[in-house]
Amino acid sequence: MKNSFGNSINITLFGESHGSAVGAVLDGFAPGIAVDEGFIASQMQLRQGLDSISTKRREKDKVQILSGVFNGKTTGTPITFLIENSAQKSSDYNENRLFARPSHADYTAHCKYHGFEDYRGGGHFSGRLTAPIVAAGALALSALKKKGIYIGTHILECATVRDDAFHDYASNIAFLESAPMPILNAGVSAQVQQIIEKAAAVGDSVGGILETAVIGMPAGVGEPFFDSLESALSHAMFSIPAVKGIEFGMGFEIAKSLGSKVNDALDVENGKVVTATNNNGGINGGISNGMPILFRTAVKPTPSIFKEQQSVNLKTGEKIRFTIKGRHDPAIVHRAKAVQDALTALTLCDMLALRFGTDFLAM
Repeated sequence: MKNSFGNSINITLFGESHGSAVGAVLDGFAPGIAVDEGFIASQMQLRQGLDSISTKRREKDKVQILSGVFNGKTTGTPITFLIENSAQKSSDYNENRLFARPSHADYTAHCKYHGFEDYRGGGHFSGRLTAPIVAAGALALSALKKKGIYIGTHILECATVRDDAFHDYASNIAFLESAPMPILNAGVSAQVQQIIEKAAAVGDSVGGILETAVIGMPAGVGEPFFDSLESALSHAMFSIPAVKGIEFGMGFEIAKSLGSKVNDALDVENGKVVTATNNNGGINGGISNGMPILFRTAVKPTPSIFKEQQSVNLKTGEKIRFTIKGRHDPAIVHRAKAVQDALTALTLCDMLALRFGTDFLAM
């Protein structure tokens, strides 16, 4: 396994869904950065989602910081985040432990780890591992704010419903920081909740598209060829369970247009180079250009559904039909918002450290 991500600033994950705890070690973070435990707790709450449309497994998600913080400030040494698991119900997985759940990692994990993997609740492949990502990411978000860099994510689409696009970046991002349902249009928010509740009522699930905006990012950040800003963000986003695609700026739509229609013309505004449009999503040549960074991810429907499905018994090789048990989300797109913000922040902190040095965030 490769459980570490980042270069100058990196995060390492540990734990399993039904183990005693999950956690992360954040290394390379500059000393002297204030740690706002209240903000960390608020981000953890956003990750839990709304009770009516989220899993009935309700963990307390109290974050313990075991190292790397002293007198409320980072020390520059590895920061260890620990989050205990206290609401496991492993018996739900005993009967079907040899049945590979469709679209889960059960079969592929079995192939890679020869049956020694922890199958309970998806083990190390569970969305439970995103909890320490959000904890560490909250620290990164706070550090970026001090540098005038802000990140916000909303549900752009869910089933047939579409939210408003980002229009006033600063106010939109400020609103999303504490919105329990990350949608800009209140009317759309109610519709999305109804869509998720309707899917849950028939034992099914839905996915969606998340859109993330970053403002205040300085121009010149990115490490082409292989650690371009787009490459690094894509790497991070595909680490989120259920993400199956990503696009920047106009994304795939740009391929349908003429260059004369989509090129971002350069201009000068208050002595600063800007672009008249932002079809490239704030990145050229894998390097930030100072405009808002804009990207979208495709989040698939939660694979744990309560309808009968076909699978294979991994021990006998026989085809079987079964219905899963347990407590599962009818959608994770609203919970994934906090994870996407966190990994975006961690990635940008790392890229900024590569460009300006590890002390940049504390300067």
